[in-house]
Amino acid sequence: MTKASFHWRLPAAFLLVIAAASTAYAQSAPEPPKLDTGDTAWLLMSTALVIMMTAPGLALFYGGLVRRINFLSTLMHSVFALCLISVAWVLWGYTLSFGTDVAGLTGGLNFLFFRGVGQEGAPLAATIPHLLFAMYQGAFAVITVALISGAYAERIRFPAYILFSLLWLTIVYAPLAHWVWGGGWIQQFGALDFAGGTVVHISSGVSALVAALIIGKRYNYPRQVFPPHNLGMTVIGAALLWFGWFGFNVGSALAANGLAALAFATTHSAAAAGGLGWIAVEWIHRGKPTVLGVVSGVVAGLVAITPGAGFVTVPSALIMGLGGGAICYLGVNWLKPRFGYDDALDVFGVHGLGGTWGALATGIFSAKAVNPAGDDGLLHGNASQLTEQIAGVLGAAGLAAIATAAILYALKAVMDLRPSKDDELMGLDLSVHGEDAYSYLASSGAGMMHRSGHGDEG
Repeated sequence: MTKASFHWRLPAAFLLVIAAASTAYAQSAPEPPKLDTGDTAWLLMSTALVIMMTAPGLALFYGGLVRRINFLSTLMHSVFALCLISVAWVLWGYTLSFGTDVAGLTGGLNFLFFRGVGQEGAPLAATIPHLLFAMYQGAFAVITVALISGAYAERIRFPAYILFSLLWLTIVYAPLAHWVWGGGWIQQFGALDFAGGTVVHISSGVSALVAALIIGKRYNYPRQVFPPHNLGMTVIGAALLWFGWFGFNVGSALAANGLAALAFATTHSAAAAGGLGWIAVEWIHRGKPTVLGVVSGVVAGLVAITPGAGFVTVPSALIMGLGGGAICYLGVNWLKPRFGYDDALDVFGVHGLGGTWGALATGIFSAKAVNPAGDDGLLHGNASQLTEQIAGVLGAAGLAAIATAAILYALKAVMDLRPSKDDELMGLDLSVHGEDAYSYLASSGAGMMHRSGHGDEG
């Protein structure tokens, strides 16, 4: 071999080695995740299920619990929220929740008006379209705003309801969603919330309590009893909520996989246990099990498992659901009468207390063995997880309480929050919306009222 031939072949061999190494690396390097049709199909269904939870689910659940003179106005709170918050979410809600992190406190404006939110993989879930992820999260925002309306049902002016809902979405929900899911300080601290125990339930429950205190009690409460006007409708609403909750919790896996299966099992088990827990305490306390009690317990169990649905085992979910039913029963039937506040449809008693119990129980029962993205809880030797959960609860409750009070006092300074006494006693269906859900009863009941000398007082 000549010296010239050697000098030519050495660099050629070197290049061949580099090329071979590059090819081997390219073959072994993982490909970036692609959109997955199974994941996308499941999240499309989950989004529809969560939308259904608000209307007709929550609308019928709440509507059956109020007096018939306020049935339509109560439905309106849920149906209108579906319209109002959906639009606000596209315009500014999503970007404040999931935009680029700003100091751990809020999202930036890079997704304002859904700019840059397209059919490509979502930043937090690469196997589903970004648009779908955004719409799914928007359905959560809708039902959270609608949940609060149960506290001031039968006694709020519709303009005040609209402005409160928009301000609450902007000042409470969006920042809190960012804190917990969008890279904010609660997520950085390590608190776990699989599907909204803090973001949805603690925030709505605490805000509901504050709203009930500031707006005030219904006329004649508690001297007059305000029983539900249609429990059958409430049961149908509860069934729709139970069904829709699979989209709420199971969809939060953001994929059709084993984690979704775990969330399905824990969600259903906790719901069933919640119904049993409520009934057990009610039966002991009141001597009779009620239909309203069992559906309330089911909802309490669903609330309790929401933060831990993808972080705990199924046996742990049974304990969380059972505890949720019992705790929420005591919140509704002992705590509220003791302090005398008028949370009309027990939003704080069920969602506030149930969400708090669920968030803390997640810190007790979470197991990294079932979800490596989570962490072990107190029961598995990690006491710090419970500390992190406490911080998340306090952060969510503090923001909700302070901001809700500020919003309502600001609105109260410039407008009336409540209708007149006459309008409220007439019922908001007629006085605010000019409609009567049971007009046939009103027309046929006129003669009965005249003959008997008394009628339905609400």
